[in-house]
Amino acid sequence: MNVRSTAEACPPAVEGLVPHADELPDGLVVADATGRVTCFNAAAARITAVRAEQALGRPLESVLPLEDLDGRRWWQLTDPYGGLATRAGQPERNLLLPGGRQVLVTARYVRERPTGPVVRLVVQLRGTEARRRTERSHAELIATVAHELRSPLTSVKGFTATLLAKWERFTDDQKRLMLETVDADADRVTRLIAELLDISRIDSGRLEVRRQPVDMAAAVRRHVQAYTTGGLGEDRFRVEVTGPLPALWADPDKIDQVLGNLLENAVRHGEGTVTIEVSAARLKARTEGTAVTVSDEGPGIPEESMTRVFTRFWRGSKRGGTGLGLYIVKGIIDAHGGTITVGRGPRGGAQFRFTLPVGAPAFLERG
Repeated sequence: MNVRSTAEACPPAVEGLVPHADELPDGLVVADATGRVTCFNAAAARITAVRAEQALGRPLESVLPLEDLDGRRWWQLTDPYGGLATRAGQPERNLLLPGGRQVLVTARYVRERPTGPVVRLVVQLRGTEARRRTERSHAELIATVAHELRSPLTSVKGFTATLLAKWERFTDDQKRLMLETVDADADRVTRLIAELLDISRIDSGRLEVRRQPVDMAAAVRRHVQAYTTGGLGEDRFRVEVTGPLPALWADPDKIDQVLGNLLENAVRHGEGTVTIEVSAARLKARTEGTAVTVSDEGPGIPEESMTRVFTRFWRGSKRGGTGLGLYIVKGIIDAHGGTITVGRGPRGGAQFRFTLPVGAPAFLERG
């Protein structure tokens, strides 16, 4: 038998639908009206450990001897060529390849006319590794959220139950202290819920950016003032603004969220002076932008951890936190079309630098 290459094996109709089969991330297997394989792309070869030249021209059932999780032969169960003429295909199922390897399989039946015979069978294969990673990530997120919620909710429940049961036994100062603690814990729960909503929007690509004029230098000074008002010495911060700055259109609430997270990390995990530099930046394609650099003088981030800083659940130390903040920061910067990097500061501490293009008013972007 003359075996053709993978690209040559795909019939014109399939090539018109999927022009570059070998570039697809999922496995693509196509069988003709007789059930023999006519297309077997590179991803299918990788997932099944079967070479394309071994698959082409052979019966589909022998190339993909799939079984369900109960050990039943899948092709005999579904009977694509002799089954109900109204079926359009099979939804995604978790099936087994020889050796017990799991694979996600979807099948589509192509007919030249409704209820006519199947003239082509298109099978999509996906490895289960990505799904498993997603499931592990979701499980870890649930565990993290449950852990972070338990402490403030336990505190809120304890103080409110105590106040309700023994209100008359406490002085006004004691009541105030307990209510302030409840208020702070409620804020902590609210922040966690906001983080979860942000992650959901980032992961689904639905994070909205409502652009308005933003004075980056004023925003930085406002955050620093909040820390000094809260008790930190003014000498803990140094703000350097190199002007003039271009007019920046960005989402002010989300920029505050970015600045708040980076400064909180520098104060909590770093040491010495926290330096915030704001300057104009020349970005790619000759566009203007604004650059902000936040650096401290602490121990910094280990070199081996640099690539994981913006991933979920990364924590720079054991001083609490969900490990979600920097993941959200990067999602916000990406949504603005900017970039963020991490490195070592001039005095050895951590240094975060993000750049934002000047952007445009929201009504111009929609128009």
